[in-house]
Amino acid sequence: MSVLLILVLAQIPAWAVLGQTEATVTSDQQRMKTEDRVQAFASYKVHQLTTTNGPTVREYVSPQGLVFGVAWQGRFMPNMNQLLGTYVTNLQNATPAQTQIRHLRGLNVKTSDFVYSNFCHMQMCTGRAYVPAFVPSNVSAEVVR
Repeated sequence: MSVLLILVLAQIPAWAVLGQTEATVTSDQQRMKTEDRVQAFASYKVHQLTTTNGPTVREYVSPQGLVFGVAWQGRFMPNMNQLLGTYVTNLQNATPAQTQIRHLRGLNVKTSDFVYSNFCHMQMCTGRAYVPAFVPSNVSAEVVR
């Protein structure tokens, strides 16, 4: 588990922060010089940030302008300290009952106020994290993918 946690918290480029405002998406997009494709749905928006040699990160934003979920896919994981913000402590402090290791390549954490999932295999990492209380009431958490 220690090895997985070290991988999760690795220092890779920064992204917007879970639980923060939509402005963090825009500032990261400008600083990292990424392409930002925005899809607007009835109850949320998705910012897809893509770099030429890094992971693709999707930020899910509520109508109130709050990042309620993040998802990533790429050859390596983004910086979880930056991506999860204060919620990284939920990941670090998860009890064994809240944690599931998947075939030594993945990690699931589910607490009362935070859900995290990551899986890496053959130089491809995919994952997601969200705060159930911030997901708009008429949206399924399953949209964060």
